[in-house]
Amino acid sequence: MSVTMAYFLNSLVNNDSRYLMCFQLFLERSSEHQCMKDFIHQQLPHILDSVGDGKSDLNVIGVGSGAGEIDLEMLSVLHQKHPGLMVDMEVVDPSSLQLHSYRDLVSKKPDLDYVKFTWNEMTSSEFEERWQLKRSTKKADFIHMIQMLYYVKDPGATISFFQSLLNKNGKLLIILVSGESGWGKLWQSYKDQLCCTDISQCVTTGDIKNLLSTKGVNFHSYELPSQMDISECFIEGDEKGELLLDFLTEVQDFSKTASPELKDGVLDLLRHPDCSVQSNGKVIFNNTLEAIVIEQLN
Repeated sequence: MSVTMAYFLNSLVNNDSRYLMCFQLFLERSSEHQCMKDFIHQQLPHILDSVGDGKSDLNVIGVGSGAGEIDLEMLSVLHQKHPGLMVDMEVVDPSSLQLHSYRDLVSKKPDLDYVKFTWNEMTSSEFEERWQLKRSTKKADFIHMIQMLYYVKDPGATISFFQSLLNKNGKLLIILVSGESGWGKLWQSYKDQLCCTDISQCVTTGDIKNLLSTKGVNFHSYELPSQMDISECFIEGDEKGELLLDFLTEVQDFSKTASPELKDGVLDLLRHPDCSVQSNGKVIFNNTLEAIVIEQLN
């Protein structure tokens, strides 16, 4: 009599400390932060040109700000564009570990006296709920949502809410993986097995652009080429390879808990030219991101 084994996949998002270990390794192995910084210093200054028109201060909301490194890069560009203006910065992130790192980073930067930080340890939906309970009429000049729309139940509704908070000339910046990236190809094939839809969505900029176009929302998009060395994923039992595999699949202990068929299928696809290129004996994953900018014109 044959016995069918049950395989239970636990979302990586449920384990904050392991998620951060995986994320840290991902940043070391990828050019993710570098491609964001290139965009921030080359494109963002032009995007933020008009947000300070006629204002004495600026309201900024960072949604899913993490440890703050990218936030502070953007604040620096905003300050260079509008040096005389004070900034009221709402930071929204549910991770106490990440917010602790963010506060620590701020404490080491002496040149942030133009920013007043408000710390919100909560999800974006909790922030939305609280905002509506307060019946706040405050508007924002710049809102950024960097790599966070995977973790909301309804990305379209979340975008609509934050778009409704924009001041005249305000900008909403969304950065996600591109639909043409290795992530997009991985999710196309394994979305049903890997995505725990209560916690995370396999959403790319392709999905978001379709959604915005359907609603008649104007936007501009910018490609952010990026790559990641995933060679260690193919070394059986390699500790760092297992952390990277967890991050790629968003499954805690993927190589130990996935069925052999799922594990083999994912590894084959990760090595496939749709997802990666092989260079100098390394497997280099296509981690390309895309930035979408929505502008409030009235």
